[in-house]
Amino acid sequence: MNELQIFNNPVFGEMRIIKVNEQPYICLADVCKILDIKNARDCKTRLNQDGVVTTDTLTKGGKQQMTFINESNLYKVIFQSRKPEAEKFTEWVTNEVLPSIRKNGMYATDELLDNPDLAIKVFEQLKQEREEKKKLQLKNVQQKQLIGELKPKANYFDELVSRKLLTSFRDTAKELKIKEKDFIKYLIDNGYIYRDKKGKLQPYANKNNGLFEVKECYSNNNAWVGTQTLITPKGRETFRLLYV
Repeated sequence: MNELQIFNNPVFGEMRIIKVNEQPYICLADVCKILDIKNARDCKTRLNQDGVVTTDTLTKGGKQQMTFINESNLYKVIFQSRKPEAEKFTEWVTNEVLPSIRKNGMYATDELLDNPDLAIKVFEQLKQEREEKKKLQLKNVQQKQLIGELKPKANYFDELVSRKLLTSFRDTAKELKIKEKDFIKYLIDNGYIYRDKKGKLQPYANKNNGLFEVKECYSNNNAWVGTQTLITPKGRETFRLLYV
């Protein structure tokens, strides 16, 4: 929440406003006082609680828990008022106070305009807040760019590790100390793999069970050249036990 701002109007008196998630919230007690609504607690029960916050607020009597409401709830409170000046109060808040806060982060009162030192202090604060927002936005952009740069590298690394763990029929046959031709014949005869129309070895889905992986193959210029069936660590251990 932002620092409390107090605004004075010659007709309506004092009104306190804070910012919650960059949105102005108005002190409910001040609004009820201006609009001659006697029971602020009862008024609060008729509001949308999503737009109601309670926060410690410095008052003349010290820190107190004060209730603040968002703009939509403000209109609900105004509709409950029978005071003739309610319409003028609405115009002041909606045409001057809220637009000024949204545009400048503050309400440009006569006191501010007549006090150069105060104006400089406020504008320095605004400048600092905007610089911090820009830094945060830049940081978010840089993080997104970094993620975008690292993702292909991470995918490449995962693929590299995956490839290292997988072996071809020839390499697996060498590990099992049998001929590649005999190994492939054993797998075909026992229904683990088959040759497709192009003569490529493909695993049967019902007997795969993590024994094989079919990988996409690409040339050096990233052109797709087909698929290759490789044997997983689980497959190597399974076939090793079968050959014992």
